[in-house]
Amino acid sequence: MKVWFKHNWQLREQWYEWCRDVPYEELVKERTGGVGSIMRTLFHIVDVEWSWIQMMQGKSHDEENFDEFNTVDKIQELDRRYRLDIKEFIENWNDSMEETPFYFDEPTGQVNVDAWGEIMRHTIAHQIHHIGQISLWAREIGKPPLSPNVIGRGLIQPQTVHNQGI
Repeated sequence: MKVWFKHNWQLREQWYEWCRDVPYEELVKERTGGVGSIMRTLFHIVDVEWSWIQMMQGKSHDEENFDEFNTVDKIQELDRRYRLDIKEFIENWNDSMEETPFYFDEPTGQVNVDAWGEIMRHTIAHQIHHIGQISLWAREIGKPPLSPNVIGRGLIQPQTVHNQGI
């Protein structure tokens, strides 16, 4: 689980750099899917990750206003600030937390309960889903999307292998 969060954070940093070579008009252009635009979708990914983890910890999670974070630099700065706030929780994740119940009220008044492990996986999959949308939009504007590949990112260091005479 920790590797997936590190992967998502690393990939987001790469998307921020990717955005720097794209005209602002293309970043804020309303598109089909996601939450409307490349920048709004990046902002949404950051906000949702932070909000779920804040809620799991019983902390305040006031939603930010996109209009205050309408540049790549501002979204990246918010992302880094939020990451500092949740990084310890992610790094201290262990199997005993998987089934911790999380209760939340639906707008209908119904109370739902899910396990923390499900919420963590939802948060990971949420970014993967939206990055797929941004990847399609990248192709629409004629710019190759970034690889979401986990392999080759150095997220898990292999054991040292000694030459066995092979």
